[in-house]
Amino acid sequence: MVMPRFVALALLVFAGTLILGNHGVLADCEETITQLVLHCLQFVRPDPAQRPPSSQCCAVLKSANIPCVCSHVTPDVEKIVSMKKVVFVARTCGAHIPPGTKCGSKLALLLKPTLI
Repeated sequence: MVMPRFVALALLVFAGTLILGNHGVLADCEETITQLVLHCLQFVRPDPAQRPPSSQCCAVLKSANIPCVCSHVTPDVEKIVSMKKVVFVARTCGAHIPPGTKCGSKLALLLKPTLI
């Protein structure tokens, strides 16, 4: 009977670690999104002028968890942000976009540079 209690306790500790660990990642991701909006939004708006991002924007982008940030791109976000410009800014800054990353509805833009 001691062994099942130990296993249950171990599972409880493991689950708690996962839950608390994910909460920390989510909080970090939300802070990064706030910083990206503050420093990068002006470079990714859909208006016609494409221009290189600032060093502040690049600094935030290079340290960002891109898959986490991309998971927060909704259709509403896509209405105020040009995903082509997002890719342009990320590449200009030298930020790593893992292959297969999907930002909103735009997977092909991240995989095929010829579309940019």
